[in-house]
Amino acid sequence: MTKTRLIFLITLLLAAVFVLNAQQGTRHDTRHDTRHGTQQGGFIGPGANVTTVAEALTLRDDSPVIMRGRIERFLGNEKYLFTDETASIIIEVDNRVWRGTTVDENDIVEISGEIDRSFRRVEVDVSSLRKM
Repeated sequence: MTKTRLIFLITLLLAAVFVLNAQQGTRHDTRHDTRHGTQQGGFIGPGANVTTVAEALTLRDDSPVIMRGRIERFLGNEKYLFTDETASIIIEVDNRVWRGTTVDENDIVEISGEIDRSFRRVEVDVSSLRKM
């Protein structure tokens, strides 16, 4: 292999690594960064509006939602009944999402996640939860 080809291949490889790292660094979510023990911020501008439960019930599968309301009761298997002033919906909150937060049926919480729609039901798969 000639020196020119080797330099070209190394440059190409470095460019690919740079592009992959740049793509990973452009995520805008509110996930917890366990490597550094910090909470990352997320986008709060236009398009990041709070959705009512009634609106969420009409959205397509995998649509992102942010909702504020109360968790009324535990339904089993990480599922809960979530209610706001417009309607109620079942939410699924994995144990990792709680992150030590405790709430009761009187607490207002903000959840974000995505619609999980099938032909028989509409639920929200919760990715973050915080007490207001």
